[in-house]
Amino acid sequence: MHDNRPSTVGQPPLLSGDNDLFLTLHTQYLHTEYVAVREALLALLADSPRHGYELKTEFESVTGRVWPLNVGQVYTTLDRLERDGLVRSLWDAPTVGDPSTAKRAYGITHDGRVELSRWYSETDADEPPPRDEALLKVLLASARSAAEGLAVVTEQRKRSLDQLRRLRVLPAADDLNANIVRDARSARIEGELAWLDRCEARLVLAAKSSRGGNS
Repeated sequence: MHDNRPSTVGQPPLLSGDNDLFLTLHTQYLHTEYVAVREALLALLADSPRHGYELKTEFESVTGRVWPLNVGQVYTTLDRLERDGLVRSLWDAPTVGDPSTAKRAYGITHDGRVELSRWYSETDADEPPPRDEALLKVLLASARSAAEGLAVVTEQRKRSLDQLRRLRVLPAADDLNANIVRDARSARIEGELAWLDRCEARLVLAAKSSRGGNS
């Protein structure tokens, strides 16, 4: 049985400068802090075998340097992929007279290609919704009262609008993938703002109904 749980990717430290602000904003995803490292490694291996550190650097390059990937996480994931029959170990020829110089590379197997194709074609699951901190805040506050829920919605909207303004004033990046990630981040914030508007409408209605029931 395959381990389909996504691998956790650590958040980068806060840095200075426009490019670093750009990266910091993109790492603060609203919906999930997980990236499918398992499938990403299979995708990188689809063209040719690679060493573990090559996979780390290529992953970071392809994703616009948004998700720094720990090399230990790469090797842990590769071990699981090999256990599941999705990749296989390959060894470079060692230096003559020194077997210890042989370097281990990884290649994708037929089953790995089948799994990669399945991943590309599947629809992301959203049942139940991913753990979302903003959603959790609104739910917990609303459970206390509509007024507290509205206060959280208002504060969250301010923060989201500020993040969106910061994104929009940044110059376009030279890297195509970085711009694609930036567009995704903007779309997520815009979607959250639309959701917050709906939350506000529901909570205002709930507050009115509560006052009407108590009159």
